[in-house]
Amino acid sequence: MKLELLAPAQNKECAISAINYGADAIYIGAKSFGARSSAGNSLKDIQEVVDYAHKFYVRVYCTINTILDDYEILEAQKLIEALYKINVDGIIVQDMGIFELALEGKLPPIQLYASTQCNNRTLEKVQFFNKLGIKRVILARELSLKEIEEICKNTTCEIETFVHGALCVSYSGQCYLSHSIGGRSANRGECAQPCRKKYTLVDDKGNILAKDKHLLSLKDFYASEHIEELAKIGVSSFKIEGRLKDENYIKNVVAYYRQKLDKIGEKTSSGKVFLDFEPNVAKSFNRGFTDYFLEGRQKIFNFDTPKSIGEKIGKIEQVGKNYFVIKNNNLHAQDGLYFNGTGCLVNKVEGDKIYPNKMLGIKEGFIVYRNSDVEFEKQLKNSKTKRQIAVNINVLENKIEAIDEDNNKISVLINSTEIANNKEKMEETLTRQLQKTGESDFFCEKIAINTANLPFLPISQINNLRRELFEKLMQERIKNYPKLEQKPLKYTDFPKKEMDFRANVHNKFAKKFYEKCNCKITENSLESGLSTKDKPLMTTKHCLKYAFNLCKKPVNLFLIDEKNQRYKLKFDCKNCQMQIFKDSN
Repeated sequence: MKLELLAPAQNKECAISAINYGADAIYIGAKSFGARSSAGNSLKDIQEVVDYAHKFYVRVYCTINTILDDYEILEAQKLIEALYKINVDGIIVQDMGIFELALEGKLPPIQLYASTQCNNRTLEKVQFFNKLGIKRVILARELSLKEIEEICKNTTCEIETFVHGALCVSYSGQCYLSHSIGGRSANRGECAQPCRKKYTLVDDKGNILAKDKHLLSLKDFYASEHIEELAKIGVSSFKIEGRLKDENYIKNVVAYYRQKLDKIGEKTSSGKVFLDFEPNVAKSFNRGFTDYFLEGRQKIFNFDTPKSIGEKIGKIEQVGKNYFVIKNNNLHAQDGLYFNGTGCLVNKVEGDKIYPNKMLGIKEGFIVYRNSDVEFEKQLKNSKTKRQIAVNINVLENKIEAIDEDNNKISVLINSTEIANNKEKMEETLTRQLQKTGESDFFCEKIAINTANLPFLPISQINNLRRELFEKLMQERIKNYPKLEQKPLKYTDFPKKEMDFRANVHNKFAKKFYEKCNCKITENSLESGLSTKDKPLMTTKHCLKYAFNLCKKPVNLFLIDEKNQRYKLKFDCKNCQMQIFKDSN
């Protein structure tokens, strides 16, 4: 089976690294309208990414996954047209108004994918997009393996799931907390991440259950051990989160999942990755790992810190005046350490003794993690990993043929009338020189010499023929690139007959779309200026009743933020969900 590894790209450099280290596809923000507003890219840079990616048959998807007002959606229409012209393969969409534009014939035939921001957490919702004609649906992260399997079995569209990276505590597309606090809307690409701030949890009697803790901060997603099962039940695209992550993160995490996927399926792209280091995701930014709800409820939160924890090093065995002891620690000077909600830098290491830049808070028995491995980061930065396409070369009497791994085939003529006196030596020279692919995008898998009358060729001529061969082969690859096109969409009934502000309708096209899909919109988006009073600002499967072992207790709970704003918590115990409201009392 063919499986797609989908990697994030903050910018052109990250995109190129993602491709070189094994991604089958990358997703990148355009100059505007992406859910990470600080990770936008110019058309010129995206064009360069597309040109590089398509050499390896790697797909490029652009994110236009925010909700748009009446003016912005027309600007988004122009942007989509421009992206289509530079051969972007698909657009990841949240705003239903974009689907309406497509239905009205106002968009080019670029493939449209339903973003996880569309709140795709039920079979009925995915079936709706499937019937609409959407090629791919990106699922909510909160789904279990059983729920994902049910969706895959009962739809024909491609299913994409996240497998690694940061988790939004709210259902995607259903978080209004940042907008409520300071007007920075997650649905508009400007989330201020209030979920990573400190809160105090109290009950209705004023008892403090937790004080100044990161009560809405989740660990990072790590579904590595479930990839084979996800593939078997029908997932076709495996997505890494991280459009704000740096190049080293991309190199390490993409290489890690490339190795995982290669064990269970075929790439959807071309080329072999010649890796020069051993990837280890624990060494890159992470808040601790969780497989979330794939196999039922786990401990998904980390209340102590929203920052990176890193990899476990060991336990502090002894504390001296200016050092502490961890046996077999394998640490280096300038490594960063985390323990018990705080951390330090390593100044010096002598055997099991570690000399930190500060001793504050260090106690015997603490478990220590390394959240910055300077040697590993240096290795990533200096990595010479490359990706090359396999090619077979046949030398005939008057030409040289090249066939790549995707069966693209070309030939170049040999301009020589002189027959080699020493055929064996000529064969050795030809083989040696043709194998010298160097920094090209190809590597020779096999060279066959199939002629009795082998021509004599000087080394310089062989080298010129090799260069011409690879140039023509790349031109042939690009000419034969399998372009995707969106098939016409058709209106179909929305799963609900009526929707409130949670439909995120922010423009007239989105409203028209819902109406034509037989769904009445009772109110526009919160971002349109609607009052937040009595509105759920977040809906989440992260339940604080569960976290504090209060499931069966009839207790009312409240969150208080660092500015003393109080929030009421409501619990749907049947579905194990929690909602956050501004407390009006």
